[in-house]
Amino acid sequence: TAQALQEIFPEAKLGIGPPIVDGFYYDFQTDPLSPDDLKVIEKKMQAIIKERQRFVRRQVSDQEALDEERNEPFKLELIHDKSNASADDGSSVEVGGDELTIYDNVRRNGDVAWKDLCRGPHVPHTGYINAVALTKTSSAYWRGDQANQQLQRVYGTAWATRDDLKDYQHRMAEAAKRDHRKLGAELDLFSFHEQVGPGLPLFHPKGGVIKRVMEDYVRARHIEEGFEYVGTPHIAKEDLFFTSGHLPYYAEGMFPHLEDDGQAYRLKAMNCPMHNLIYSSRGRSYRELPLRLFEFGTVYRNEKSGVVQGLTRVRSITQDDSHSYCTPEQAPDEVRHLLRFILSLLADFGMGDLALELSTRDEVGKKKDKFIGSDEQWEKATKVLSDIAHESGLTVVDDPGGAAYYGPKISIQAKDAIGRTWQMSTIQYDFNQPERFGLEYVAPDGSHQQPVMIHSAKFGSIERFMGVLIEHYAGAFPVWLAPVQVVGIPVASSYNDYLGGVLAKLQAVGIRTELDASDDRMQKKIRNAQKQKIPFMLIAGEIDAEANSVSFRFRDGSQRNGVPIDQAVAFIQEWAESHRNDDPKSEADGE
Repeated sequence: TAQALQEIFPEAKLGIGPPIVDGFYYDFQTDPLSPDDLKVIEKKMQAIIKERQRFVRRQVSDQEALDEERNEPFKLELIHDKSNASADDGSSVEVGGDELTIYDNVRRNGDVAWKDLCRGPHVPHTGYINAVALTKTSSAYWRGDQANQQLQRVYGTAWATRDDLKDYQHRMAEAAKRDHRKLGAELDLFSFHEQVGPGLPLFHPKGGVIKRVMEDYVRARHIEEGFEYVGTPHIAKEDLFFTSGHLPYYAEGMFPHLEDDGQAYRLKAMNCPMHNLIYSSRGRSYRELPLRLFEFGTVYRNEKSGVVQGLTRVRSITQDDSHSYCTPEQAPDEVRHLLRFILSLLADFGMGDLALELSTRDEVGKKKDKFIGSDEQWEKATKVLSDIAHESGLTVVDDPGGAAYYGPKISIQAKDAIGRTWQMSTIQYDFNQPERFGLEYVAPDGSHQQPVMIHSAKFGSIERFMGVLIEHYAGAFPVWLAPVQVVGIPVASSYNDYLGGVLAKLQAVGIRTELDASDDRMQKKIRNAQKQKIPFMLIAGEIDAEANSVSFRFRDGSQRNGVPIDQAVAFIQEWAESHRNDDPKSEADGE
């Protein structure tokens, strides 16, 4: 991509080009690119592929790299800053470690067609690239920092065969139809506003309904599972986060401090420090354990504006956050309880294709020193999580070195309706905070012991989970989650009052309704309801009014006519209260 683009636009300067899931991107300093530009670049790429140019790797010194990349200012910065290369901004793909390498693209006659600073590895020659396509462009800040220059980012994908590429393009077309950002606007669920800031969503009334229904349901389920609902403020003294250990290590992820009367405060980026204070507010006995604290806590993460994305990566995060405090002997059953609860909760929302990832410490690598806690603590905790993960019967993927510095964790991953995998939930051991906060309980022998602390977020965040659900259901929510469950469509305005009375009966049993009393023709009203993906349309005209009945039209276009009002109300109420995740249809439902 970079070679083709520079052949077409010689003045373009190279940024970073890392691989990503199902593809790659490359950043350039150049004028904005159009879809027609991408077609021209892609055609040039095909010509380069046909030439079967060899990739020849050369190890170079810092000075040699600086000399060869003297006309590439962004590459020069990477060379000077190679010790700070990071996977987060993609720079570790270009530089890092103890050596620098340049890859030459060599034609069959031995001429060097192009070269690039890169760590590799590469395929032997360009002819190995059987199927490639450029997919889109966007703007991106250099190294993901909005204080830096804005570059043009070109995205692409490459596959082993053309059939694989076509399958991928079909999946992407379906994903585009389901994009929660697009549907969020079309269904009037949420928006973002420049005056508020990136990554800070505004939930509109319909989106607010979905959020409230999700929270009410999950709150009730937590209480059923023995959790106690608590509440904590959005802001706290900075000292609290030094006590917890989040500062100074997590400072970049938190918003800058605020000053009040000479005291520094921070927007919280996590709820656990305040839950620890609730635990330690009085003495605790082993008889109280496990103690399960839970809240919908809004936390704030200072995500770079270049990486926030719709609802799936935001700065204002509503976490369904719980912390279990238990004895070491209780820990296995508590983890088992949490995993069972999470799996059942995800199934309640229609997410059933699940797998687990077990993140442990790096036992032998250079990163082992970053993990706190004794070897014995890690061995016991890892065995507990591993045993329970494997006894679940789900696929378990090992992630050595992927644990947080303070303990191992299980992550729950879910596949959506078109096969994409999303990380949803976590169960996280914590060796750090009980010690830092001096948490204790009185054991049966009267001694003071330190509890085990287990973090858990069932959805990760309400915002992210809502974004996933929008895409999973393509905006056609199950009846119990739909912001508008029933729309009344009168055949003529003279039946507005009749249908209004039917909707009043539904509202009395908790059903969310709307009456389309507009001047549009009936077919236009039906199309509008279909676009809004409302599960039940109730239509009434002269025959229905005389028979004290209504006619149903469902999302799939099927119909049931002449249903008595009481039966219609009971049918809709039963469907909504059943929490079914499939779509109502005409055949046999409610007979």
